[in-house]
Amino acid sequence: MSQKCLLIGINDSGENHEDLLELAALVRSSGSYEIAGTMIQKRSRPDSRYYLGKGKLDSLKEMAEILEADLVICDDELTPAQQRNIFRVLEIPVTDRTGIILEIFLQRAHTSEGKIQVELARLKYALPRLIGKGEELSRLGGGIGTRGPGESKLEMDRRTIRNRIRALEREIEQMTRHQAVTRKRRNQMDVPVVCLVGYTNAGKSSIMSYLTKSDQGADSRLFATLATTGHRIDFPDGGHFILSDTVGFINKLPHQLVASFRATLQEVKDAHLLLHVIDAAQEEMDGRINTVEQVLEQINAVSDQALRVYNKVDLLSFEEVDRLTALYPEGLMVSAVTGQGLEQMVEEIRNRLFSEAMEIKLLIPYKRGELIAKLYEHTQILSRLDVPEGVELTARGSRQVLGQIVQALEVDNENG
Repeated sequence: MSQKCLLIGINDSGENHEDLLELAALVRSSGSYEIAGTMIQKRSRPDSRYYLGKGKLDSLKEMAEILEADLVICDDELTPAQQRNIFRVLEIPVTDRTGIILEIFLQRAHTSEGKIQVELARLKYALPRLIGKGEELSRLGGGIGTRGPGESKLEMDRRTIRNRIRALEREIEQMTRHQAVTRKRRNQMDVPVVCLVGYTNAGKSSIMSYLTKSDQGADSRLFATLATTGHRIDFPDGGHFILSDTVGFINKLPHQLVASFRATLQEVKDAHLLLHVIDAAQEEMDGRINTVEQVLEQINAVSDQALRVYNKVDLLSFEEVDRLTALYPEGLMVSAVTGQGLEQMVEEIRNRLFSEAMEIKLLIPYKRGELIAKLYEHTQILSRLDVPEGVELTARGSRQVLGQIVQALEVDNENG
């Protein structure tokens, strides 16, 4: 049976705003809670002791009793002291947006890498909230953000939890080194990497599925993707790149998750090109764009060179698409559902990846088939002519790859 919860927040207007609507979406996405009501207080900053003003908190207590609420969820991350103080007044469990997001991440983490990163974030979140031997922690959080693997660890003393945090950090450091080796190997092979970034549920995975011709349907759940997944995308006339999907961003993304997922987010930082996927049908589109760019800045990823891809235009009228195109001429209007604009997107990716590419005409002997294969693998073949001496190819690609081919042919000529 779902627990009844109340959502609380503050803003300058005192009205339901995007953040609280998003918190409601997060709560529903967790699948464990029924929203019984909401309360927003008009104030510029939270009360240092109770988050809400004391009078508003008394009203919240009355509301919770009338609606028989089991849990209160705050839109902002509460300090441990605020969480304890609210609990003592309301006498029902209290958690916050961070706790909800951590619970969703826990549900979505299916790889060992994802589970390690989520556990680290959860323990860092739980440590300052641990009181005594942890019995009050479960009452404060109502189990939210503290479920599943690792639950018994939250009942240990602080020293044990800190030791576990250090062990997880060492595991993540090993993952980081392994991923660095993989990226180095890609760079040596001159394989460019394109990374999909964007607000959660913007349609990144749907675009990935379309381009990889996967039959995996769209998943409307928030944070449906946690682990970075890479797939090879071939250009029709030669050459390819690696397309990576990664975790979606969200407003007030917990700092614990950004820190814990640094190994995963490194893929974003090191990518040759970022595709910033934007939900064009979302009313708060501009605010979500800013949120994504702030997170990219936080992890030192270059966002000003990202290619903006406005997805879900199939949900808009022709007039709305025309208006968006006029407002954002640098962006691409696409639909992962219908395929609209995706071929143009792939062509733009080619142009951006190979903007400094060179074009060359080569005669390669038939006995050097591996060089011919390398050209087809890593460059765009513009023309081919089979002649008695070998294969005449006109290729366009990176200077590094073409330089390696030319050098190999020169060595062959020197050796006679």
